[in-house]
Amino acid sequence: MPLADAIERFLAHLESVRQLSPHTLSAYRRDLAQLLRQAEVDGLAEISEIREMTLRSWLARLHRQGLSPRSLQRWLSAVRSLGDHALRQGWLRANPAAGLRAPKADKKLPRVLDADAAGEFVESPGAGDGDERLQVRDRALLELFYSSGLRLSELTGLNWADLDLAGGEVRVTGKGAKTRVLPVGQQAREALRAWRSIAPAAEGDAVFTSLKGRRLGNRAVQARLAHWSRASGAEQRVHPHMLRHSFASHMLESSSDLRAVQELLGHADISTTQIYTHLDFQHLARVYDQAHPRAKGKKS
Repeated sequence: MPLADAIERFLAHLESVRQLSPHTLSAYRRDLAQLLRQAEVDGLAEISEIREMTLRSWLARLHRQGLSPRSLQRWLSAVRSLGDHALRQGWLRANPAAGLRAPKADKKLPRVLDADAAGEFVESPGAGDGDERLQVRDRALLELFYSSGLRLSELTGLNWADLDLAGGEVRVTGKGAKTRVLPVGQQAREALRAWRSIAPAAEGDAVFTSLKGRRLGNRAVQARLAHWSRASGAEQRVHPHMLRHSFASHMLESSSDLRAVQELLGHADISTTQIYTHLDFQHLARVYDQAHPRAKGKKS
């Protein structure tokens, strides 16, 4: 089986059978294009010509070229998934990537806003200049983001039919086409009602649109958050995932219920959610340092 054909068939499987999001598919395509480039450099055309030592040498080469450990991990994960698919299809007898491990990357804790800063930020459109309708829309957008901890793609894909404002719920479709129902806070509901009362007729029943009724895309939402970061004088640039991280951190800080936060975020693996326990510990450590009489050394 030619490697290029194997990659295209695998990508088609991810799209049609596993129904991965366009963003995830794009990441797979980039990483597997890198695999194809490495094979072309070494004159390999068939997927069966790739051995474990071949991949090991390519990992080293990519590392020398400046790819970070995190990027190498993602690349190897895509190659391993391709190998597993090739095994199931009978194109390979063994997965050459099965026993390989990429260099470990340092875990970076996500940046979050504290509760007061998050509250001030989501309210910032109410005091902004410019078109009042955009302020109302953006206030609803920010309130819902922080209230329910949505992913950016989940928010931009929302339709009014997904919202039950009377019951305080929103239905979203996340990664792997999995649907979950999330609570919507009172302030977010009020902001959404205000936006709905003046929102233009929307294409496809979209919740968040331009003033001409066109659904907002991911980049448009990112640009609006950047605008309100500047307008509010925020100390750090606020991006969509920062609101999601802040939601998770504040929920865990208040409830200590890791499983509940996992369900709210739509994480398939609880280990993904556990990063927020480190954030919570950092908060506790700061409180301890400030409050405990023996936390600091004696003044000389």
